[in-house]
Amino acid sequence: MRIERLRLQHFRCFEQAEFRPEPGFNLLTGANGSGKTSVLEALHLLAHGRSFRGRVRDGLVQRGRAALEVVVDWQAGDEVSRRAGLRHAGSQWQARLDGQEVQQLGQLVAALTVVSFEPGSHALIEGGSENRRRYLDWGLFHVEQDFLSFWRRYMRALKQRNALLRQRGSSAQLEGWERELTVHGELLTHQREAHVAGLQPHLEQCIALLLPELGAITLRLSPGWKAGELGLGDTLLLSRERDLQLGHTSVGPHRADLKIALDGVTAECLSRGQTKQLALALVLAQARYLAKAFGYWPVLQLDDLGAELDRAHQERTLDVIERSGAQVLITGTEIPATLAGRVGGMAVFHVERGQIQRVD
Repeated sequence: MRIERLRLQHFRCFEQAEFRPEPGFNLLTGANGSGKTSVLEALHLLAHGRSFRGRVRDGLVQRGRAALEVVVDWQAGDEVSRRAGLRHAGSQWQARLDGQEVQQLGQLVAALTVVSFEPGSHALIEGGSENRRRYLDWGLFHVEQDFLSFWRRYMRALKQRNALLRQRGSSAQLEGWERELTVHGELLTHQREAHVAGLQPHLEQCIALLLPELGAITLRLSPGWKAGELGLGDTLLLSRERDLQLGHTSVGPHRADLKIALDGVTAECLSRGQTKQLALALVLAQARYLAKAFGYWPVLQLDDLGAELDRAHQERTLDVIERSGAQVLITGTEIPATLAGRVGGMAVFHVERGQIQRVD
């Protein structure tokens, strides 16, 4: 996948700006606060339906403006060029895809595939289970056509059961929604388990190249209940009295987690640098998985590479990415020593005062 043009309007510090990256490596330089990360953030917003730096209403819209606008033109594999546009006011949004109005942001997410590594990515390792569920489900959304349907039906049933628990609903009412939860929750879990198994070999390859000192690594899905002992339906029945006291559903796929087992060391024992590198390995493993499924690589974004990784790990990372042939967007206050002179034809852009200028 290749981004051809990105246009920003009233997005953070950008009154109006345009960015035309090249197919290979693209470096955006500039002082801290100049807007380098905002360029990556805008693409991430279209590709994920959310920013990696908070909610739209919490600063993405330029001060004094009613809404931001982001328009991107791209090409995926051998397809013709496509265009997506988003106008977002924080509480309301409008979007178009290839000239047609979009009713759900998921339509944009399905069309544009961008994988981002940014300072908050370490939450994949150190953060709560929600971060790892989102990581798994975003990948599943792109490779399993019926995943979104299962997920929506499960979440609808969960919402209804939780409402009944708070209202002390009857057993008959609860049983109806528990059947719905069981059917779609188990389908959702089967897809997640298959996705984890598919990620495993790609993660092993990334670890061998990026963090060989960690040895073997194993991924496992914790489905959100003790699946080896009881099915989801029986588990919901047994937990009903406790859930009535809590006022919410305490077991199920909405509490699933991705467990990471390392050979001879726990994730809690990793250094800060190793934690970041392991998070990057997970991000790149997802990208490799999608590349195999699509036949082409997603766009890769690496925010502040020089600050997040030491020089040795930067070198390893760039070796892996350079061989992929993916379009890569990297930010930094200056050209990292690991990039200088090693990537032929690298495009360099400078971001300053709300403008993006090519400088090479």
